[in-house]
Amino acid sequence: MSHQIIDLFTGWPSPKLLPASRLLEASQRVLSDPDVAASALQYGPDPGCAALREAIAEWINDFYSAPWTMPSRICISGGASQSLACILQVYTDPTYTKNIFMIAPTYHLACKVFEDNGFAGRLKAVPEDEQGIDIDYLENFLLKGAVTGSCSSKTYLKTLEPSKKFYKYVIYTVPTFSNPSGKTMTAHRRRQLVRLARRHDALVIADDIYDQLQWPQERLRPHVLPRLVDIDHELDGGPARATADGFGNAISNGSFSKILAPGCRTGWVEATEKFIDGLAKCGSTRSGGSASQLTATVIADLLHRGDLTEHINHCLIPALERRYRLMMDAIQRYLEPLGAGVKGMPPSLNQTSGAVCDGGGYFVWIELPYPITSREFAIRARDQAHVLVAEGPLFEVNGDERSMKCDREVRICFTWEDETLLTEGIQRLGNVISDMLGEN
Repeated sequence: MSHQIIDLFTGWPSPKLLPASRLLEASQRVLSDPDVAASALQYGPDPGCAALREAIAEWINDFYSAPWTMPSRICISGGASQSLACILQVYTDPTYTKNIFMIAPTYHLACKVFEDNGFAGRLKAVPEDEQGIDIDYLENFLLKGAVTGSCSSKTYLKTLEPSKKFYKYVIYTVPTFSNPSGKTMTAHRRRQLVRLARRHDALVIADDIYDQLQWPQERLRPHVLPRLVDIDHELDGGPARATADGFGNAISNGSFSKILAPGCRTGWVEATEKFIDGLAKCGSTRSGGSASQLTATVIADLLHRGDLTEHINHCLIPALERRYRLMMDAIQRYLEPLGAGVKGMPPSLNQTSGAVCDGGGYFVWIELPYPITSREFAIRARDQAHVLVAEGPLFEVNGDERSMKCDREVRICFTWEDETLLTEGIQRLGNVISDMLGEN
């Protein structure tokens, strides 16, 4: 067996998928115009680069058919993780906000962001069912009062300014092509989740970072699922009628990391105008203005010219779809005969999802045959087959690992490694499974 390492762990875009030439051309245009360059190189306004907010609003409106998406509903960020931290700084207080409910399995690196904001020991795992987040499980948890914080006191650690509020709960999810499970939440479940959030004074933070990466494209439009923030805007008259304060109960956390380049460190938040006004007043933002002013100006140029959309539609999606199909074919050939395979049904086969796509995102969630455990499998795959995979326990919710065990699953990524090695990587994993089954 070859000793070349095949990396199916790293959740990054392949260097071959990064549009360096487009970014170079956009940067030259921005820096060659004295007026544009002067604005790009200075501190930016608190809500972020106006040109990018306008460009995102137009782009989002077109993709989701969301005419209510205006620049005033958008705040530029330093990426999805940075904006998550700012949201928690402004809209939660550890003495009032009871718990953080996280979809399980979860995006593991988000746990540390919540813990850094005072919620260590108060992260609660919520499982997925065939429609996405298990709404009955979550509501039963809330109704039983099985929570660990206290919101009876009005003595906050933070200053409650007129431009912000503190939510009683936070619900974190990745509604479309969730990392790591790859599941997509149905439209019906999204409406249920918004209504639940309103009943319990919860803020739903949705990482909407894979929505543009769906295939095949010819079957997608006009069937893009509405974001939770869109549902919150329209459902039952929207936040102005459904809630007393008008801040809303769902936000969309977007990022250019997966669709342009992670090194840009630029993203955006969409929410109600009232929510965005408060978020833009976060202390770390006001000290110098919104993050990524120069990069935001460059991305605005790409969006206004249509270059980013062209890159996504004609480069990124075809390449990722090709990689995805190579991996799925290899899984069917080398893993399924051994009792391993993709956990859950692909979106297009799930009749309750309303999805029309065959796949999307970055990851595939594999269930191993009994009695193989993911931790032992990952070690054997690395040491014997020279294939790197992400073991299931990595995606358990910190502090609540016992409630949602992932000890027989692994996550594999099809976007980083050279596509010529994807099939061989799965074949090697099949050999490891075969060997381990033979030992039992």
